Amino acid sequence: MIEPQRVTEHRGSDDLLTAGLGLDGLRAMVPPAFADATNPTADELRRRAIWSSWRGIADLSPTGGFGSLYGSVASVPGREYSALATVPGAKQPHRVLVQVPDAFDLARRCVVVAPASGSRGVYGAIAVAAPWALPRGCAVAYTDKGAGSDYVDLDAGTGVRLDGTTGQLGKDTDLAFAPEVPEGAKGVAFKHAHSQDNPEADWGRHVKQAAEFALSALGEAFPQAAPFTFDNTRIIAAGISNGGGAVLRAAELEGEWLDAVVAGEPNVYVEGHGSRPLYDFSTEAALLMPCALLQLPAASLPQPPLRAQVEPLWQGRCATLRAAGLVEGDDVAAQARSAYAQMRAKGWTDEALQAGALSVGFDLWRSVVVTYASAYGRYGIGAHPCGYAFSAQNPDFTPRAATADERNVWWADAAGIPPGNGVGIVDTKLAPPDFTLPGLQCLRDLYTGQGADADKVRAGIAETRAAMPRAGLPVLVVHGTDDGLVPPAFTSAPYVAAARAAGRDQVRYWQVRNGEHFDAFLAFPAYGARYAPMLPFVYAALDRVDAYLDGKAALPADAVIEARGRGAGAVEAGQLALPR
Repeated sequence: MIEPQRVTEHRGSDDLLTAGLGLDGLRAMVPPAFADATNPTADELRRRAIWSSWRGIADLSPTGGFGSLYGSVASVPGREYSALATVPGAKQPHRVLVQVPDAFDLARRCVVVAPASGSRGVYGAIAVAAPWALPRGCAVAYTDKGAGSDYVDLDAGTGVRLDGTTGQLGKDTDLAFAPEVPEGAKGVAFKHAHSQDNPEADWGRHVKQAAEFALSALGEAFPQAAPFTFDNTRIIAAGISNGGGAVLRAAELEGEWLDAVVAGEPNVYVEGHGSRPLYDFSTEAALLMPCALLQLPAASLPQPPLRAQVEPLWQGRCATLRAAGLVEGDDVAAQARSAYAQMRAKGWTDEALQAGALSVGFDLWRSVVVTYASAYGRYGIGAHPCGYAFSAQNPDFTPRAATADERNVWWADAAGIPPGNGVGIVDTKLAPPDFTLPGLQCLRDLYTGQGADADKVRAGIAETRAAMPRAGLPVLVVHGTDDGLVPPAFTSAPYVAAARAAGRDQVRYWQVRNGEHFDAFLAFPAYGARYAPMLPFVYAALDRVDAYLDGKAALPADAVIEARGRGAGAVEAGQLALPR
């Protein structure tokens, strides 16, 4: 068992679920302020990290329905237990944190393990699990899955301590990420890219360690009721996106330690059945999608990105793809048809392409694959096979040293991979006319090409392939049919098909019509009008598996849920069509 290294109490004007901010505070457009911006306290950083984590996942807009139609922001007093845990063989730790409500139900011991989505920090799944678990007396165990926002400033020699405050490399012993730093290294390093651990390969073990840590924390919180064990405490693993993939990886681990799994829009890769690893379809999208989107009617694409602003860039991509021999055609229309036809032939749907426009507009495809190439190949600082690095940047994108004020908020604000929060991608291959194309071609070649670097990256991807869940384990997979970042055709659908082929008859699949990947973007009117939020279905899935474990209901059947967006009004219950 991993023993708690830090314990804090959160009551009165503070709490576990919203850090005392409530729904109005979470909706605020500016983050919670620091009394002294040059020296924020651990409590201030925690509050800001919770604010940022909520806003990165949930649709909190007044017409979105959170807190009234679904979800809870009730004040939940309690304690937090945190530590740095390391899976066997890893160079770097992952953060684990357990929220124990004062009203924890000792008669019905329950822990929801919630790995962070994306590459987010340890609070990254707070909007996924806490609104369901904490108000009903369950504890929540979090892990950053070996990623997170523990950025290291190589110029200043600083990292992030367990409590979120800034510490010194080589001096402070409780840094959440203390990498090997080559002499003369400059810029910014972060755990997902530079740990040299390929953390995705260990997602399942991260989840199990977080569950073990929860049992240890509960024993400390309630010594009179100890011991807390896997035999006497219900363990449900729930996550979305990368967190959804992590709980499915946990499901395959030996032993009957886990009672049920809810995986929302999971990034999961299996053998066969049409499954494609994230790196494969993301590098493909980074190259081809800007051009392919021109084949779709302009009115079919939600905004942002603003079509008038990005269309010249997309047309330019078509031309450079043609020059590189990657598409056919003598004009933009023909080139767009060629890119579109290639993507459709590889399994992309129109719905995924339409929602994927967001990832094109925000340069998300590039940010993902730059980081993941480094992780899969276990490259250290300064060793990226395509020459990428990370740094604070000037307006012209040239590297510069970060300021102390920027460093102070990285842990609370950053999503775990640049660009963002003052840290950008340094691309040494930039060249006109399509500046990012040479680097993207290099990244794609790491999957499709030959050579030692390609072999290393593909070997790392192979380590992330999921096996089947333990026989008899209830697993409910929930995915939006319109997901444009993690398309279900490459992830959930193949996983479910593989599970069925392996005789795992307790795997269920909910497909949500008009569901895309990012609830947080539903605050944009064009997205909220056409897409349904996914969190209500994750909460409903938790309700259903919990009732099943209580013996009160059967495991839910597969379902295609006819949800829809809110149109010009507010979300109503009928638009969600929640299974009952």
